[in-house]
Amino acid sequence: MLPKLHIAGLAAVAALLTSTAAQAQAQVDVTFWHSFGGKSEEALNTIVERFEATNPDIHIEPEHIGNYEEIVTQLQAAIPAGRGPDAVIMEVTRYGLFADRGVLMDLTPYMDADPLKQNLYPFAQEIGIYNGKNYIVPFNSSTPVTYVNRDIFKRAGFDELPPLTTFAEITAAAKQIQERLGEDGIRGIAAPGQFTRWGLVMGNGSDLVDRTTNEVMLDTPKTIDAYKWMASLVKDEHVASEDNVTDEDSGGEQFLAGKVGIIFNSTGNFGGNYRALGDNLRVLPMPCNDGCSVPIGGAGIGILDSADQEVKDAAYKFISFAASPESNALWFATTGYMPINRLTAEEPVAKEAMAGQPGIDVAIKQLDVAHGRARPPFVTWMRTQEYDLWQAMALGQRDVTEVMTEFADQTRAEAARLSQ
Repeated sequence: MLPKLHIAGLAAVAALLTSTAAQAQAQVDVTFWHSFGGKSEEALNTIVERFEATNPDIHIEPEHIGNYEEIVTQLQAAIPAGRGPDAVIMEVTRYGLFADRGVLMDLTPYMDADPLKQNLYPFAQEIGIYNGKNYIVPFNSSTPVTYVNRDIFKRAGFDELPPLTTFAEITAAAKQIQERLGEDGIRGIAAPGQFTRWGLVMGNGSDLVDRTTNEVMLDTPKTIDAYKWMASLVKDEHVASEDNVTDEDSGGEQFLAGKVGIIFNSTGNFGGNYRALGDNLRVLPMPCNDGCSVPIGGAGIGILDSADQEVKDAAYKFISFAASPESNALWFATTGYMPINRLTAEEPVAKEAMAGQPGIDVAIKQLDVAHGRARPPFVTWMRTQEYDLWQAMALGQRDVTEVMTEFADQTRAEAARLSQ
């Protein structure tokens, strides 16, 4: 017969093993698709680690899928096959397609019961609303800004930065840089990417789709004029590289390498730009060619309606944690994406970033003229089609007015088809 003490010890071990097994069985796993790389992915992983440390019964499995467009493509393929994620980053103009099809769950009951909601900026409360229901909670919010390499401007003969508030002023500055430094392989400006193309249209007093009525505005005179100017930087003035048109990431890469004087890009690029250029980086608002207006970009986290209820609960708990002041401050300080939480600026890491990284707050200062964009299902189609059409216009292969007129008609037809 075993001694009583030995039996008691075995019983304790058995109880511990049983408890450990029960805890392991109780753990909820949440697969989370995202689009972040580099320092942004490192910051996301830190947020995940902090969440799991305080929620040991929940495991978040982040999976880098690709950019926003690739996430849409992968999600469309994964859902019919039953291999979609539990939570997913969705760009703020593309999630309406998945909300409309019942893929994303309505987060309104979670949000209404969460004290977090009252601490979100108004734009952050609004950006996830589609047809009166809340489908995403913002995580990485942005506006486009104008980034300038101060050293290039000095070498091009500018004692002070010229005003870069109109299209004409930007063209003039880019041409001077090109004339003075072109032989050194320096370009005046990077061709604008899709997010900033939308922003430049808004800065010209128009829009691609009316954010209130969902009216297609691709063929309005001011939209066409904005595209004509953007295309002229490549095909007429030759101050932007054709490579930036066929490979939109190349403009950012050239700016980081000190080969481009001006680039329009997301505030989410601030961290990488500052690490590359340091005090030579200047951050300016977007041009106000015909009134000041910029789009709110970035993405939020949604939950798939197909997930089990306990997974939905766990996923929302993570979403709320990611939008907390502590998490949002870490994200803001690392990446430059805008704070979405009113209390973020009071966090020590956010204060340190604003004091030590001049320009990181420019996007915040633009909030007075920042607007959410239309997000009905046809916008996802429209944005996919726009890439090739932009290339044809910027490379001088097709007339801008002709392209934008046809594009508007096609987009209206697609909107009608999807509404049936």
